[in-house]
Amino acid sequence: IYDLASKCSVLLAKDFVHNAFTVILSEETSNSRSLYVEMNQTVISIHPRLKISKMFSFTKENCQVLDKPLQKNTTNSRRETNKIEISNQKGVSLSCDFQYDLCTLTLAGWHHGISAGLFGTNDNEAGNEWMLPNGSFTDNVQEFTQSWQVNKCSLVPKKEKPCPATGKQNICKVFFEEPLSLLR
Repeated sequence: IYDLASKCSVLLAKDFVHNAFTVILSEETSNSRSLYVEMNQTVISIHPRLKISKMFSFTKENCQVLDKPLQKNTTNSRRETNKIEISNQKGVSLSCDFQYDLCTLTLAGWHHGISAGLFGTNDNEAGNEWMLPNGSFTDNVQEFTQSWQVNKCSLVPKKEKPCPATGKQNICKVFFEEPLSLLR
């Protein structure tokens, strides 16, 4: 167990052999984090603090937001009041409990030793859990965290000037983005 000191988006886990899944902890501009989960050409963006999730299906040409669970057999998603669960037929499942701000990634046995990231190598070997992307090892938390960053950013958070929201944008946000809105 260690604290994640990085203010950057980092790779938590990825299947580097079959590309069956990718899980990224994304740093948002408003000092909150979200999970980016990719499975079978589907991306699920989970915002635990906001208790919302969005699902996107993408091909090489387009990207569209899906408001309902996928009809394909390859990825299943289920949303309850305080919990979302996502799984695929390749033995990957992710569940997030919004009430406790707790997310769990579970991998089936055939992902043994073929994934890596901040969650380690998934091969039951304690000695290589702190492997860097280049195959070397470290015992330094900062070096380990920085090595798995997926975007270029500095350790000092940037001060971004927010765009001023208009009255219409605020109304749209209340109607369509608030977790308790019936129109969301």
